[in-house]
Amino acid sequence: MRLKAGIWIKAYIRRCHTEGVPAVVVRHGDDDAGSIFIRINKLDGTSAIFGPAPAGLDGAKLDRQLMPLLGGRLIADPEADEYLRREVDFDPDLWIVEVEARDGRHFLDDWLMPLGS
Repeated sequence: MRLKAGIWIKAYIRRCHTEGVPAVVVRHGDDDAGSIFIRINKLDGTSAIFGPAPAGLDGAKLDRQLMPLLGGRLIADPEADEYLRREVDFDPDLWIVEVEARDGRHFLDDWLMPLGS
């Protein structure tokens, strides 16, 4: 059974805070099944975005899996804002969490899609 989105978000934010990294919910989505997008704001005008791995990947039905979006590259903050706005237009039930990490730490290792999937 997949962990509900609201519970996953609370656990993720707690993990960030225990590491001394600020993380906040920017957009509250559906508590049970909302898609989750994580924005890593490097506080230098650039961000990285992680989002849901495509459905049908091994383990994705039971565990939440994320992947770097936009080729995993850093993008300018206005471009990140626009990308996330388009995602909200497509799916109004999604969550957005913003993490402020100058060093780019994301704490998503346990949830990243395995390479080669």
